[in-house]
Amino acid sequence: MARRGHRPSQAPAGRPRFWGRHAVIAALANPDRVVRKMWATREALASLDIPPVIPITYAEVTDLARLVPSDAPHQGLVAEVDPLEDIWLGDLLEQGADDRRPLLVLDQVTDPHNVGAILRSAAAFDALGIITPDRNAPPESGTIARAASGALEMVPWVRVVNLARALEEIAEAGFWRVGLTGEAPQTLEQAMGQQRVALVLGAEGEGMRQNTAAHCDELGRLPISPRMESLNVSNAAAIALYAAATRVLP
Repeated sequence: MARRGHRPSQAPAGRPRFWGRHAVIAALANPDRVVRKMWATREALASLDIPPVIPITYAEVTDLARLVPSDAPHQGLVAEVDPLEDIWLGDLLEQGADDRRPLLVLDQVTDPHNVGAILRSAAAFDALGIITPDRNAPPESGTIARAASGALEMVPWVRVVNLARALEEIAEAGFWRVGLTGEAPQTLEQAMGQQRVALVLGAEGEGMRQNTAAHCDELGRLPISPRMESLNVSNAAAIALYAAATRVLP
């Protein structure tokens, strides 16, 4: 039987390298993640139980610094991993058919630090998953893994070819699609109501594309002070997820 959903393209050539204790330990703990090899100081490995099948190269701190971006806080641990296998949107929606947790949809949010921070908030507020376009979204990387602080291994991340079509499928699955924009006439709380929600956020500066906004059921704004024009998208996502998670649903 054919699986519902949009098939993303293949992962970029090469394997990402993760660094830092949270990112590496979470990758090791994820049964769906393949860790190909590791570089580490003996001190960093002293408290870890590494599967014997993973090749380990012992290295000094200065040697590890050459394996990661400049000034990256590797904490004595670097791992080379395979990207996680693709997740189909239809499968995620089917698994969450009786689930009241919110979905998070990101429209062309390209900064890996923001995506990582959003994943961390999604894990903290128990989101069902995040959905991004296949293009105009960053691939898995050490920067995302570090910013996500382990959440990259916890939160399902679906990449779709056509975001508008994905939003239609999300609506068919029973989600109320609420787009965040500072120009909305009502607050996010008013726009969400008491239904299961898919929160839709656009990139900083440009915001949601017009076609994405047209595929939302409602638009809502965060009631921030007029002294500030907007929030960083990762901060906005955290506040929106908190608002969705703390509603009293029927």
